[in-house]
Amino acid sequence: MASEISTSASPPATASSVAVLVPLALPEPYDYAVPSGLTLNPGDYVVVPLGAQELIGVVWGAGKGGFDRKKLKAVIERFDAPPMPEALMRLIDWIAGYTLAPRGSVLRLAVRAPGALEPPRLRIAYRLTDRRPARMTPARLRAVETASDGFVRTVRELAEEAGVSDGVVRGLVEAGTFAPVEMPAEAPFPLPDPEAQGMALSPDQAEVAAALAASVAEGGYSATLLDGVTGSGKTEVYFEAVAEALRRQKQVLILLPEIALTSQFLDRFEQRFGCRPAEWHSDLSSRERTRVWRGVAEGRARVVVGARSALFLPFPELGLIIVDEEHEAAFKQEDGVPYHARDMAVVCASLGRFPIVLSSATPSLETVVNADQGRYRRLRLEARHGVAEMPQVEAVDMRRHPPERGRWLSPLLVTEITRTLEAGEQAMLFLNRRGYAPLTLCRTCGHRFECPQCSSWLVEHRFRRELACHHCGYTAPVPKACPSCGAEDALVACGPGVERIAEEVAELFPQARTAVVSSDVLHGPAAHRAVFAAIEAREVDIIVGTQIVAKGHHFPWLTLVGVVDADLGLENGDLRAAERTFQLLQQVAGRAGRAERPGRVLLQTWMPQHGVMRALVSGDRDAFLAREAEARERVSLPPFGRLVGVVVASADAELARRTAREMARRVPKTGEVSVLGPAPAPMALLRGRTRLRFLVKAGRQVNVQAFMQAWLGEMKLPNAVRVSVDIDPYSFM
Repeated sequence: MASEISTSASPPATASSVAVLVPLALPEPYDYAVPSGLTLNPGDYVVVPLGAQELIGVVWGAGKGGFDRKKLKAVIERFDAPPMPEALMRLIDWIAGYTLAPRGSVLRLAVRAPGALEPPRLRIAYRLTDRRPARMTPARLRAVETASDGFVRTVRELAEEAGVSDGVVRGLVEAGTFAPVEMPAEAPFPLPDPEAQGMALSPDQAEVAAALAASVAEGGYSATLLDGVTGSGKTEVYFEAVAEALRRQKQVLILLPEIALTSQFLDRFEQRFGCRPAEWHSDLSSRERTRVWRGVAEGRARVVVGARSALFLPFPELGLIIVDEEHEAAFKQEDGVPYHARDMAVVCASLGRFPIVLSSATPSLETVVNADQGRYRRLRLEARHGVAEMPQVEAVDMRRHPPERGRWLSPLLVTEITRTLEAGEQAMLFLNRRGYAPLTLCRTCGHRFECPQCSSWLVEHRFRRELACHHCGYTAPVPKACPSCGAEDALVACGPGVERIAEEVAELFPQARTAVVSSDVLHGPAAHRAVFAAIEAREVDIIVGTQIVAKGHHFPWLTLVGVVDADLGLENGDLRAAERTFQLLQQVAGRAGRAERPGRVLLQTWMPQHGVMRALVSGDRDAFLAREAEARERVSLPPFGRLVGVVVASADAELARRTAREMARRVPKTGEVSVLGPAPAPMALLRGRTRLRFLVKAGRQVNVQAFMQAWLGEMKLPNAVRVSVDIDPYSFM
C-alpha cells in the first residue's frame, strides 16, 4: 500500500491565509485569505468562493503563501459545527495517494450531508403549568391528564395521545395551561447498554469473544479475522468487542455489504444492547442523513451500522471497526473514487491506532493470506451454535437428471421440495439472476434485444412488462412484434431468471406460498424487513431469491436450499470467478438447517467434477483456498502480485482508439511491470461510450502508484476522453 500522506501543518490563530480543500475533482487545496476577526483551524468547515460559485470546503492547514494577499479571495464564513477529525483528514489523504484519485474527489465522500453543518433546528413542545382554563371540558381534561406525567410534547403528540383535536390543545396553550419549551428538532440517539444481557455463549464462543474484547481493552492497532462457519454466532461474539468499546467511551462502526442485511441485524443488536444503532446507507432520507451525520460528529451516535460510505463519517472517538461479510465484492466501489471499503477500513484502524475485526464464514483469499503470513490474527468458530449442524451438500448432475422440457428444476430437486413442504418446513431456490429471462430473441429472424447504449442483452422483467439493461438502467416496454422482421407472437425468452423460476414453482406447487426476493421486487429497508419477517413467521413456504437471501439471514424453518444454476458464476472469466462462486454458494448453503431441523443443499450443476463443486460437497474450504492460492502465486496474481485496471472511454469510438494507442506508445520501459492492451473491454460499450482496457501487472514489491504517475501524469488527454484508473480492481468489465 502507498505510504501515508500527512496533512498540512496547523495554521496559527493569526494566519493570514489557509489552505481549503473543496469537494471537486481537484488534487490540492487552494489558498484563501482569513478575514479579520475569524480564527480558523484544520478541519473547520467553511464556505469559500470558487469562480462564480460558493462552495463548502474544509480547512486543510496553513496556506502555502507566496501570493499577494490582496489578490487572495477570502473565506466567506465558518460553520458552527464540529471540525472534521484529524484521523478522517489523514484517511482522505491516504486514499487519494493510494487510488490516485484527486484529493477533492475523496473529500466529496465525506461531505454528503451538507445540511448537517447548519445549526440544529429547534421545535416547540409544551409542558403542563399550574394554570387551568375557566371552562374545563372532558376533552380538555383528557389533555391535562395526559400531560400530567411531566413529559413535554408537541401539539400533535398531545392531541394524539389524549384523543382530542389539535384545536383543544391550542386552546389550552392560549389559556396558559400549557407553556412552550424549545427542544431539538431531531430525535436523540439512545445509548446502547454494554451491560445488557446478551445471548448465552458456548465455551468456544466465550473464549473468542474474550480475545476480541481484550484487543479493545489493550488499545492500539490490531487486525483480527473472525473465521466462523455459517450459523456459528459470529455476530453475537463480536458484539462483546462492541460492548467493551462502549465501556471505554469509544464509538463503533459496523460495516455491512448490503442494506438487505440490516433488518435482522438491527433486531439482534437491539436484543443485545437494548436499542438500535444509527444507520447509514443510500436509502436514508436527507433529513435522517443530516441527523446521523451530526450525531456522529458530536459523539451522540455511539454505534453506526452502515454501508461502505459510512467509513467517511466524522467520528471523533472511533475505537473499533467491524467489517461483517468481509469477503463481499459489494465493499468495492467501482464508480468515482474506486476504493475497497474493507481495505480502507484496515488503513483507518491503522492510522487511528485501534482494533478492526474482519468477520466471515468464507473469508477472501487476500484476508486468508494476510492471516497465514501473520499480519492478521485469526480466531476460529468451527461449530454451529446450539444443536444446529452444518447442512448436507449434494451435487445434482444435470446430465443424468435433467429437468423436463421447458422447465429448469431437476426432478430430484422437485421431489425434495415436495418432501420439505409435507414436513411443514421451508425451501429456498437460489438463482443469482434477476428478472424473468436474460435474453429475448425472435424465433422467426433470430433478432436479439440489445441495449442501445451498452454491449449487453436486455433482460426481460415480466412482472413489470419491460426489457431492462442492468448496466445503465435503460428500459423499454416488451413489444408485441419483432422490431426487425415485424413477426408477431414470435418473441422467445431464453434462460431463466428468478421470476421464471417463481412461475415454474407456482405451476408445480400451486398451494405453496411463494416469495420472490430480489432487488427488482424489494425497494428500501422497509420492504426487506417485511418479506424477511414474513419468512420468519412461516407465512412463506418457498423463497425464490438472488444473492440478497444468500447471507446474514436466520430462518429457523428453512431446511432445504436448491441452487438452480450452480455453474453460473464460473462463466465469469476474471481471476476471482472460482473464489466468488464458492463463497456465494457456501453462504447460500449456510441458510439451511440453522436450528433444530437438519438442512440439505442440492446444487444443480453440469460440471459436478469442477473443483468448486467438489469443495462444496466435501466441505473442505481450506483445501480449496490453498489450491486457489497456489494457482495465483504461480502467476503472481493478487494477493501475490499487483494489478491496475485502466479504462479509456469516449462517445467518439475513433478518438478512444487513437488515445489508447498513444497511451500504449508512452508506457515506461521497465522489467518490473508489464502492461497488457489496449483491447476492447468485456463491456465494450457502456452508456454510449466505447471502452478500451489496459491491465497493468506487477510484483508485490512494486510501487504501482509511482509507475502510473510516470505513465499518465504528464499526458494531455482530449476533453472528450475519460481515463479511469482502478488500483486493485475487483471487476474486469
